Amino acid sequence: MASKKYPAVVVLEDGSVFKGSAFAGRGQACGEVVFNTAMAGYQEVLTDPSYKDQVLVMTYPLIGSYGINDEDMESRSIHLEGFIVREYQQWPSNYRSTRTLARYLEDHGKIGIEGIDTRALTRRIRTQGAMRAIVAAGQFEISELKEKLNAWPGLVGRDIVQTVSGSEITLWQDNAHTPVDRLSSTRNRLRVAVLDCGAKHNIYRSLEQLGCEVVVVPSRFGAADIMRLQPNGVLVSNGPGDPAPLKHEVETVGVLLGAVPVFGICLGHQLLAQAVGARTAKLKFGHHGVNQPVKNLLTGRVEITSQNHGFYVLRDTLPAGTVVTHVNLNDDTLEGIRYPGQLAFSVQYHPEAAPGPHDSYYLFEEFIELMLTRRFSQF
Repeated sequence: MASKKYPAVVVLEDGSVFKGSAFAGRGQACGEVVFNTAMAGYQEVLTDPSYKDQVLVMTYPLIGSYGINDEDMESRSIHLEGFIVREYQQWPSNYRSTRTLARYLEDHGKIGIEGIDTRALTRRIRTQGAMRAIVAAGQFEISELKEKLNAWPGLVGRDIVQTVSGSEITLWQDNAHTPVDRLSSTRNRLRVAVLDCGAKHNIYRSLEQLGCEVVVVPSRFGAADIMRLQPNGVLVSNGPGDPAPLKHEVETVGVLLGAVPVFGICLGHQLLAQAVGARTAKLKFGHHGVNQPVKNLLTGRVEITSQNHGFYVLRDTLPAGTVVTHVNLNDDTLEGIRYPGQLAFSVQYHPEAAPGPHDSYYLFEEFIELMLTRRFSQF
């Protein structure tokens, strides 16, 4: 918990100023301001690499009541630039809690602001769209903050995946990254190579729980590096920012399509689409929350999904032969694609949840079935 609360402010690209107080951290940071509608799961949100270079507003009014624990991390650090809440609960109550939210933010050098009218701020984002913002705590001058904000380049056209992806190939084992030389030689389990564009840990956990051997491959590696691992399948992960400048990752995915079963999640979904020639665009204010309704066009079922993305695939740019499998019932945007003949499928949302519902967990099981079908067809 911060020993003293300092004046804090959120300044938006459109000139709007929201004043509050800092419950964690001091300093200044720029990012794209977005809102998340989840009532809980702030720890998973904080550690989701997809929030890199963003300032996050939580719409639920009271945040921090259950503290921070050591089990629910989605990565090793906090990736967003600022965390904005209506009211911070400084006295957590949870048997797993090991520290307060404020202490966790401060340990990672991040700013937490409370006392903001988050309803008004959320309405502003919904009306005007996601925009650049700067958060400041301590001493500041509004005019200087606006100058710094104007100089920040934003997310569009920037490759920020390399800032959250790893540097070496590792084996995911016992909830941690371990040396890749521990790969099994017996091949009793399905081996999945995860192309790490900023992957959440629960993707690894979900695959491991289904009996897979999970190898994590940083996005800077290529298709040849992945195929040398002799995977039964490749999962292309979530990640932050604009997919358009990720030429290397798109090329990698393009080589893998048809050579090995491929499953794309979130950013991975966008990379698969780009690999077959489709284009992406920016959403007005993105999908960030755990209650996005998605219709499965193959079954007619509606799934409540966890989502965190600011870009999407343009449906009318998909080539002939691709099959649209899921659509968002709020705005009719594309949420799922299958690639017949290429052993591949993808979804824009997060079947691993963390946080959120598990309506779409079956997609991991379908990926397992696809790998098994391919494996047995080779004998």
